[in-house]
Amino acid sequence: MDLLLEPLGYGFFIRALVASTLVGAVCAIVGTYVVLRGIAFIGDAISHAAFPGIVIAYLLGLPFYLGAGVAAVGTALAIGVVTRRARIRQDTAIGVLFAGMFALGVFLFSRIQGYVADLFSFLFGNVLAISSQDLLGLTILSVAVVATVLVLWKELLYATFDPLGAGASGFRTEWLEYVFLALVALTIVISLQAVGIILVVAMLVTPAATAQLLTVRFGRMMTTAIVVGTTAAVTGLYASYWLDVASGATIVLVETGIFLVVLALGPRTGLLAWMRRPSSALASSASSKSRR
Repeated sequence: MDLLLEPLGYGFFIRALVASTLVGAVCAIVGTYVVLRGIAFIGDAISHAAFPGIVIAYLLGLPFYLGAGVAAVGTALAIGVVTRRARIRQDTAIGVLFAGMFALGVFLFSRIQGYVADLFSFLFGNVLAISSQDLLGLTILSVAVVATVLVLWKELLYATFDPLGAGASGFRTEWLEYVFLALVALTIVISLQAVGIILVVAMLVTPAATAQLLTVRFGRMMTTAIVVGTTAAVTGLYASYWLDVASGATIVLVETGIFLVVLALGPRTGLLAWMRRPSSALASSASSKSRR
């Protein structure tokens, strides 16, 4: 019991626990759309694109959420504009803009004299260092993202599975695309302090990918992704506390472990699927014989 209760005696751990749970849930919600759309690379791109905003916010003495949010959302919207106006593939636009923005961040970072721990931590995340002010900002962004998804649930779902049909039905698909890109960007900003720029794509993609191995129904997939994301966040945070290792990396490793277990044992791709095949084959054979 002490394994669970002892860390709760520290304020920094409680703040980290709340933050990790929020990040796990929000990433799972938005990540479900990302996985179904097949644009997992966009998470990695926008997370790197947020780096110059973080550096500029540090230089100006502004909250990092503000700088990261402006850079991430601006890049996400620019990806949509460039893709439509230049008529190039989205992954091409992502590659160009993400590389340019991250290079700008590295350039600005190199101009700062000395070692800057606050900025360096954003590369790998440090949720145990989250302050009450950071937690408040994270909570506000999380509520905004989830509320937007709830309001536009039907429109986003339709545009995800059948964008041409959505457009023919009168939905403003171009506007929905920009809203969705902004939601992805804000979700990444929410996750930066928890897992960092390098690992944020795993929080966005892995829970939804795991859920996809278990169900094909959208509602169940999102619910399962939320369970996986929050469970991995809490488990990984406790493990990082007791093992004295990096919290963000531990959370991602737990998520990856859950994915591998489901892949090996799950009902669609794993052992359970293999065990069902003989019985299904026998049932099919019996049915064909009865018809004869």
